[in-house]
Amino acid sequence: MSTSYIKGRGAQKNAHNKFQEHEHTVDPEYLEYCHKEGEEPQDQQTHFQEVFPKSFVNKVKSPDVGMGYSANPYQGCEHGCIYCYARNTHEYWGYGAGLDFEKQILVKKNAPQLLEQKLKTKNWQGDAIVFSGNTDCYQPIERKLQITRQCLEVMLQYKHPTGIITKNSLILRDLDLLKELAQLNLIRVNISITSLSEETRRLLEPRTASIKQRLKTVEELSMHGIPVSVMMAPIIPSINSHEILPLVKKVSELGARSVGYTVVRLNGAIAEIFKDWIEKALPDRAEKVLHQIEACHGGNLNDSRFGTRMKGEGEFAKQIALQFKIARGKYFSSVKEIPALDKSHYLELKNPQYTLF
Repeated sequence: MSTSYIKGRGAQKNAHNKFQEHEHTVDPEYLEYCHKEGEEPQDQQTHFQEVFPKSFVNKVKSPDVGMGYSANPYQGCEHGCIYCYARNTHEYWGYGAGLDFEKQILVKKNAPQLLEQKLKTKNWQGDAIVFSGNTDCYQPIERKLQITRQCLEVMLQYKHPTGIITKNSLILRDLDLLKELAQLNLIRVNISITSLSEETRRLLEPRTASIKQRLKTVEELSMHGIPVSVMMAPIIPSINSHEILPLVKKVSELGARSVGYTVVRLNGAIAEIFKDWIEKALPDRAEKVLHQIEACHGGNLNDSRFGTRMKGEGEFAKQIALQFKIARGKYFSSVKEIPALDKSHYLELKNPQYTLF
């Protein structure tokens, strides 16, 4: 690992924002000094800024994401996952997709009020809303601010179908709300587990919950009757691609109801950020990994094509797909299909005459 590696962060630089003419850079000598002294540079500390959006629930237009509506209490994410596709969205807020994405966190404290306004809208029909469609709703600051918990209280109050995607065990704090939602078939949880190796986790996802804690989260949610699935997302060639079978086996033993995957894609500024990171974090493997990622996307690191961008193409992508097919057949063949979320409770609450139609 390079001596200039910034511990505790995913991105090692702040890529230029394509929407801005000028950019802020940090003196490399200052970073080197902090590294020698074992200190976190002041410029690398996380900052939180309250914003005041006019809406909170977003329509998801992508046909291959698997959700219709998303809601994100935070923009930017302190977890710092190096591969995160959401990094590019931070440029629209005037920040960079690299370090800025991890240390400039925008907070939507009015999210619960905006959510309730949406659920009270006359034409809203109760389609499932997924928390964390962009950034993790249980990232570290949620422990203090509890915006996600307040949103879940609104969802329970209105008996509304709810989805959650997270890689943080903090979700267990809200077990009381999740159990009530589960009793009405109103909740689905997706836990992201990229690897079974703690060393790999620290490199790829430096400020996330440990692998041990995430596995415990899957087990505990399942024990309490909360339908939980696992996403191995993304699979990165020569970093975690060898873990498909053991990971699927482990989460099936812990009670996961299904398992899925995506193949890494490095769109926009993420390609530059990832290349810089891997050359510093894994210099002996950098060239091999980058070439194998390209092999999954027609010779490119980037892929924005609907239908192929999530799973990739080519021989390496076919091998991954085959391994997952074998793993599902071996470890999930007896698992019952998860029924669709029930929005009748919400519609009846909104219109008591709903059951007459």
